[in-house]
Amino acid sequence: MPHRVPLGSVLRRPRRMPLGSPLQLLLLACSFALAAYAGIRLLAGDRLGVALWIVGAALLHDLVLVPLYSLADRAVTRGLGAAGRRGWTLYARVPAMLSGLLLLVWFPLISGMVDEPYRSATNLSPDGFLTRWLLISAVLFGGSALLLAWRLRRAAKHRPPASH
Repeated sequence: MPHRVPLGSVLRRPRRMPLGSPLQLLLLACSFALAAYAGIRLLAGDRLGVALWIVGAALLHDLVLVPLYSLADRAVTRGLGAAGRRGWTLYARVPAMLSGLLLLVWFPLISGMVDEPYRSATNLSPDGFLTRWLLISAVLFGGSALLLAWRLRRAAKHRPPASH
């Protein structure tokens, strides 16, 4: 029979808010202050453009990218087969997310859309961003595959032999 707590003792006990340590509160306050400063500086120029960009990015993410993430994740999960191997999807999710983030950041240079402005601003050649992104993505997926193989091998060594 489960242990039951009297209702009166639950109702009389004051609730404490989980605030965290003083260091956590200080870091949270600093992050809010930094975000407020960045927001004020960002909105000082083109308020309408920034607001449109934020709304557009939120709509693009929620209406286009999230369904694509979900479909890709479902395809990877189904591709790996049985429910016992669903934990393996993490080894595809993490490198895919990092590779996608790098693509998002470097897309203008990877696509060649800003070659001349980049060259004139930095005096550097924009060539090679696609190659570097592909190499980084390959290293991420390869490293993830090696980590999975290593963990599977280690788990197999520590598994007791099957008795007949």
